[in-house]
Amino acid sequence: MQTLYGEISVTLVDKFTRVKLLVCDIDGVFSDGRIYLGNDGEELKAFHTKDGFGIKALIASGVQVAVITGRKSTIVYNRMRALNVNHIIQGQEDKLPALKEIAHQQNIALENIAYIGDDIPDLACIKVVGLGVAVNDAHPSVVQQADYITQLNGGFGAVRELCDTIMQCKNTLAQASGASI
Repeated sequence: MQTLYGEISVTLVDKFTRVKLLVCDIDGVFSDGRIYLGNDGEELKAFHTKDGFGIKALIASGVQVAVITGRKSTIVYNRMRALNVNHIIQGQEDKLPALKEIAHQQNIALENIAYIGDDIPDLACIKVVGLGVAVNDAHPSVVQQADYITQLNGGFGAVRELCDTIMQCKNTLAQASGASI
């Protein structure tokens, strides 16, 4: 199938079509992985508005979204709440138990989950879900295990690419509307 971002196999189309829950890492996925620290200890991150629109459109299309990150940050909480993400788990270095707990709470089989990550702490989740995704600039070990590698880098539209491709495979992309935030 030809997607907005390139050709994908029939097998991948099937995996994209089955997604009911998208789980995302934050640093290196929603952001470019850099953390800006000010002299007074304040932390800054940059988020792409295209990713934000993709998440809001995906949720509106009926796919749930969750984030699991090893760091704790008010910035992340505020950004995800602004995007209507209800499942925000922070400070979770071992992400697999958190992923399984969300799946259990939402009664969603692991095969119906997509997980997008960029580094070694994401590997366990990528290996057990139905659609494991690595951002284009992910660590090589993550790229090797992923079912799909985005064309775009983390923090530069990779999340939007994944959302668009899920919606395109589910035939819901044409209904995407709203504002970038």
